[in-house]
Amino acid sequence: MYTMRPAEFDYRHPATLAEAVSMLTELEEARPLAGGHSLLPMMKLRLSTPEALVDLGGIAGLDGIAEDDGGLRIGALATHASVADSELVQARCPVLAETAALIGDLQVRNRGTIGGSVAHADPAADYPTLLKALGAVISAVGRDGEREIAVDEFFIDVFTTALQPGELVLSVRVPSTPTGTGAVYVKHRHPASSYAVVGVAAVVSVEEAACTRAQLTIGGAVRTPVHATAAAEALLGVSGSEEEITDAAGRVAESLPDALGDLYASAEYRVHLATVLAKRACLAAFERASS
Repeated sequence: MYTMRPAEFDYRHPATLAEAVSMLTELEEARPLAGGHSLLPMMKLRLSTPEALVDLGGIAGLDGIAEDDGGLRIGALATHASVADSELVQARCPVLAETAALIGDLQVRNRGTIGGSVAHADPAADYPTLLKALGAVISAVGRDGEREIAVDEFFIDVFTTALQPGELVLSVRVPSTPTGTGAVYVKHRHPASSYAVVGVAAVVSVEEAACTRAQLTIGGAVRTPVHATAAAEALLGVSGSEEEITDAAGRVAESLPDALGDLYASAEYRVHLATVLAKRACLAAFERASS
C-alpha cells in the first residue's frame, strides 16, 4: 500500500516564546507547529516542504481564554474543543463556541488550535469567516515585538496572511455579543473533510424592532472571507421579516464575482449556497437579537 510521507525536516522544541521566534527567524524555511491538523497533511502530500518544524506545544501560557476589555482574548494554542467547551466563551460570545463545535470531528477539535487555523488561512476554514464578521483582532509576535492586526487586514489570499517571516499568532481578541445583537454562523459541510464548502456569518443589532447594524460575511466561496456589503446594507432599517431577509440575501451574489469552483461544487453552486445560507443565518440572527 502506498504511504504518503513528508520530506525530511528538522524538529525544534522551544521552551519559550522568545526561543520560538528566534528559531523561526534564523531558519528561513521553518514553519511553526501548533495542532498540526492543517500543516501535516500538506507535508504528507509534499505541498509543503519546510526544512524545520518549530513545535509550540511546550510553551506555557499560549492556550488561555480570558476576559479582555469587555471581550475575550483567546490564546493561539487554545484547541477548538476548549473554545467550544469554555463557559466564558459560551457566555460572552456564544457563536464562537458554536462555530468551534462545528469544526472537523472530535479528534480534530481536540488537537487543532485557533491560532493554527487562523495562520493557515484555508479558504474553507470556519474561524476566519466568523472572526471577520465579528471584527476580531489578531495579536502577533516577531523579532520586532508584538503588534495587533485587524482581521480585515489579516487574510490576504489562499494560505496567505499579513504575518511577516518569523511572526507567530499570539492570540485572537474577540468582542462580546451585547444585548440586542444576534450572531450566527452556518455552513454547508463537505462530506469528506467537514470543511465549509460555503460558510456564512451574520451579525445584526436590533433596536425598536429595526436593524441598526448588520454584517454578513461569506467564506469558502472565495479565496478569502468577504463581506457581503450590499446584502448587509439592505438589512439596515428592516424588521427582519422573511420577505425582507430574502430580498437582502438575494444581493449576496454581488460580492462573489470570483467564486471558486471545484469537482465537488461549481462556482455557480457556491453562489447559490451562499444566498441560501445567508438567508438562514440572517433569520436566526434577527431571532437572537430580538429575544
